[in-house]
Amino acid sequence: MIERTQETTREAAELAADDLTASFERFYETEHDGLFAALFMITRDRHEAEELMHDAFLKVWERWGRVREMDRPAGYLYRTAMNAFRARYRRAAIARRLLVRGGRPDPLEEVESRDEIDRALAALTVRQRAAVILTDLLGYTSEEAGSLLGVRPGTVRVLAQHGRDTLKKTMGGTS
Repeated sequence: MIERTQETTREAAELAADDLTASFERFYETEHDGLFAALFMITRDRHEAEELMHDAFLKVWERWGRVREMDRPAGYLYRTAMNAFRARYRRAAIARRLLVRGGRPDPLEEVESRDEIDRALAALTVRQRAAVILTDLLGYTSEEAGSLLGVRPGTVRVLAQHGRDTLKKTMGGTS
């Protein structure tokens, strides 16, 4: 009797794992081409786009039990891919700066840069500063930032754009 119950439990677990795998395979087939196209347009490099795409699918697969229950699993996939792209881009930018400087950052230059950024951010309204930091620095979507700030996503986008424009003017860029 116990052996039969264990066998039934094992069969149920195998069926659930098969269903999980099959649903992920369908998801992969559905989203593969679109995600690759989006990443290729962003990176302009086929190999980098493929690498980012596969990394994103791997991360989604690791959480597929929860992700497939979401309202928009594809949104989670794209968000994961974009976060990986931003992280890679930041690492490459840091490596370039270190390479140009000979590997050692100049402490005085860092203080001056930080001071310039602090002054530029101080020129923004509190709401603009919050919108810029949440969306551009921390990578939140306008919907997520709007939820955190208690405003509509459209308001976050407007605040962030006005903040970016002010930062460009303050820091000597072109608007």
